[in-house]
Amino acid sequence: MCHLNPFSQLRITLEQRNSMTNDTFPAIIEAVATSAQTSQRPTGAIHPIAPTRLNAPTSRPDALPMGVWVWLASELMFFAALFAAYFMIRQTTSDMATAGQQTLWQSESSHLTVGAAAFNTLILVLSSVTCQMGVHAAEHGQVKRTKGLGAITSWGMREWYTLTFIMGAVFIAGQLAEYITLIGEGHTISSSVYFSAFFIATGFHGLHVTGGLVLFLFTLARTYMARRFTHEQAVTAMVVSYYWHFVDVVWIILFSVIYIVR
Repeated sequence: MCHLNPFSQLRITLEQRNSMTNDTFPAIIEAVATSAQTSQRPTGAIHPIAPTRLNAPTSRPDALPMGVWVWLASELMFFAALFAAYFMIRQTTSDMATAGQQTLWQSESSHLTVGAAAFNTLILVLSSVTCQMGVHAAEHGQVKRTKGLGAITSWGMREWYTLTFIMGAVFIAGQLAEYITLIGEGHTISSSVYFSAFFIATGFHGLHVTGGLVLFLFTLARTYMARRFTHEQAVTAMVVSYYWHFVDVVWIILFSVIYIVR
């Protein structure tokens, strides 16, 4: 049997490595060139946009929507706890009322303005419609209107989301006006257990709506800062709508429980 000395074995190993490098390196160069061709570079941009940012992944769902759904599930548990506390306090105080006497909930809820709250609710519900119109435009890659501002059918995501933001701001303004009226009448968070539950439940919801308004501003700002509307921005618009529809549904339940079921 022929035995190779260590120097011969080392020479053969180096030759094999060089052969593999010569075969592999052109393939790497070709892959990089193909990626650069499939990427697109907006006017004035230094680097091209990666295809994964322009198009949805085909092998797996987007991670952002999945994460938002999980987070909304935790938010649902939070509001479920608020509703449970609300009904427990209501039942306890009602059991303490004597026969023929108004319960605490019946007497205190008479200070609420149902008409104004109903109008506020209508504004918030309609804002879900305008938000969804913005999502529809984003999914079709239409970030801005194609005609004049009066041609609503030509609106893009920016116009619909701006209108949604305004409607949400009107809702918050209406809620603040109600708070100011109640506090002026002496009904504060510490005046009774009823108004403690009222201010905590509606206040936390108002904070969530305010957070949604911030998300709308963030989404709109990205469309102005980016040189091109990408798939990533469309997904962001979509998950913001998930959150907005969530706070809408929560408010419909809150309105029914607080203002209607007395």
